[in-house]
Amino acid sequence: MKNRPQTLEEIIRNKLEIYNIMEADQKADDRQVGGTHYKDMPVQPWTVMEALLTHEEFVGFLKGNVIKYAMRQGRKGPDDAGKLEHYIQKLNEVQ
Repeated sequence: MKNRPQTLEEIIRNKLEIYNIMEADQKADDRQVGGTHYKDMPVQPWTVMEALLTHEEFVGFLKGNVIKYAMRQGRKGPDDAGKLEHYIQKLNEVQ
């Protein structure tokens, strides 16, 4: 019997479970998935967003990116799973 594709909710729930099991040895701000283009900047874009947006707006931005990377995982690039985990980590840190 062929396995059915995971729903978006299942993908996000699985990633959250994996992240909650793992011990984070780095803060989200200390790492980057898919290069160093943000870490090489004097200030990372989400640091600026966090300063300019309300807490609720910033959480919404992070949740939107969790949804985006969960939905496109495996469709665009190999880094999407890592980016999904990175945004989940940041979201957990700010909530």
